Amino acid sequence: MADKYLSRENLKFILYDVHQLEDLFSQSYFNEYSKESVDMMLEAAIDFSDRELFPYLEEMDRQGIRFKDGEVEIHPQVYKVLRELGESGWIMATLPNEEGGMQLPHMLYYITSFIYNAANNSAIGYTGLTGGAANLIRSFGNDDLKGKYAAKMYQGKWQGTMALTEPQAGSSLSDLTTKAVPQSDGSYKITGQKIFISGGDYKDVENVVHLMLARIEGAPLGTKGISLFVVPKKRIIEDNNLVDNDVITAGIYHKMGQHGYATTHLMIGEKDNCLGNLVGEANLGLKYMFQMMNDSRIVVGLTGASIASAAYYASLQYARERTQGRNPSSKNVEESPIEIINHADVRRMLFLQKAVVEGSLSLIMECAKYIDLMKVTNGEEKENLELLLELLTPIAKVYPTEMGIVAVNNGLQCLGGYGYCIDFPLEQLSRDIRITTLYEGTTGIQSLDLLGRKMLMQDGKAAKLLWIEINKTIAEANQFDQTIKYASQLHEALTKYQTIVQKLTGIAKQGKTEEFLADANLFMELSGIITIGWQWLKQGTVACKNQDMGQSNFLESKIQTMKYFFTYELPKIEGLMVTLMEDEIITIKGDKELLV
Repeated sequence: MADKYLSRENLKFILYDVHQLEDLFSQSYFNEYSKESVDMMLEAAIDFSDRELFPYLEEMDRQGIRFKDGEVEIHPQVYKVLRELGESGWIMATLPNEEGGMQLPHMLYYITSFIYNAANNSAIGYTGLTGGAANLIRSFGNDDLKGKYAAKMYQGKWQGTMALTEPQAGSSLSDLTTKAVPQSDGSYKITGQKIFISGGDYKDVENVVHLMLARIEGAPLGTKGISLFVVPKKRIIEDNNLVDNDVITAGIYHKMGQHGYATTHLMIGEKDNCLGNLVGEANLGLKYMFQMMNDSRIVVGLTGASIASAAYYASLQYARERTQGRNPSSKNVEESPIEIINHADVRRMLFLQKAVVEGSLSLIMECAKYIDLMKVTNGEEKENLELLLELLTPIAKVYPTEMGIVAVNNGLQCLGGYGYCIDFPLEQLSRDIRITTLYEGTTGIQSLDLLGRKMLMQDGKAAKLLWIEINKTIAEANQFDQTIKYASQLHEALTKYQTIVQKLTGIAKQGKTEEFLADANLFMELSGIITIGWQWLKQGTVACKNQDMGQSNFLESKIQTMKYFFTYELPKIEGLMVTLMEDEIITIKGDKELLV
């Protein structure tokens, strides 16, 4: 077990210095907060993680999930964490005061989530799902549903889930077949099955509330006929008693990683006795679900960054302790071996991990800042923030997860053979992070969303707004000797990126949709590098500003990591651009099948 999974200094630097959380406190909605109160909350989150999450990370992995006599058995610490975070108000912390929340800024909520996930990514998943599902009921459900279900979920007493996927309908939700038949009392009889339902069942919790997509009998085909329902494992009858609701757990999935996080296969209405309640209006279910899905995409990106953070600090600790070899310039075999952190290639791998973790967290905080500002702005300013958030959400999901895997694998490489053994945490973390590229839509789906939808919104307005923000950072970086070189590099990269966008959107306007989207994945990779380059130029510029205020070693580390990113990562866009500018599309199927 490593001693550390994150850096307090980095959390505060990104929150206060880079993204200027304190500026929010001048707004009446957030004026109850101060730097002192935020510092206390961060320390409380770290203390909770040190006590209730981090010590159980390995144990949960080794114990795993069991399915016995129709019941799902998980580590008992999971439900304890759910209850404690519910009782402390954390699950509903971002809600307004009048609804029992804390009006917590999303920047603080996300960074607290980062702390919890870095400590134990399996245990905290249950809590995040419960909050997201409760928020759906709060946003679109009637008062009866809020009182019966959301209240218990916010308190951490009942588990919440999102139940979308079916055997024949994964990313293509238009093909789902779970059926809802209206009943005389206003409820709906639900029949069907759902697969890959995270947190879908476990015997420690009194009830599990599924936010489930289904098609009302006679509804239109495709996504226009999908509705959202509350479908509890146990339904409420007279005097608030609970009875079985014919939601049966058929089994669990035995996953490569996240062994402490139950994933279930549900059979609904096998006895023709499952009742659900419609949330909001009929046939608007997918629109409602996107609230939870968009937030979940950012949270999944955050999970990737947090697992990579735990891996980085485990790698760093090992590299400082492990002695092996000598400096290549030394030929004296009688010299003592040196710590491997002194070897250039090990340092390269550590810088890669640091660049991915801290760059990703900064991007997620950028998204959180937009969410917070949307609560205190109106008109065009708010609309622009919404567009920026829409555009950045798929990038904030993909870069931290795809590059998080690369970062964790580099950490495993730092440990050599020990990294592959269960005696060290890299083995588990490399398994845990792998699923983050699949949760809430695979990288391919996110890439199609970015290029096929977000880049085209309002005739490319979202992209233009992002370029304005990047150019603001470039202009600021031009004021400092240590960042002017990298500002120039990012400006050049952005210009090339705009050329790519112009070419691809031109293809889209010709109606050549398949050609337009064929290399969406490469476009996503390019977009991620540009965006994280922007975040590193931000951090480097702020570090230069703050150098006279102390923290010299920490700030010099920031500047050096920025230099690493621009020297090792930004140049990767050249190869991506060559492929994206190529007119011949190799992957589009022709008259013959050539994959033989």
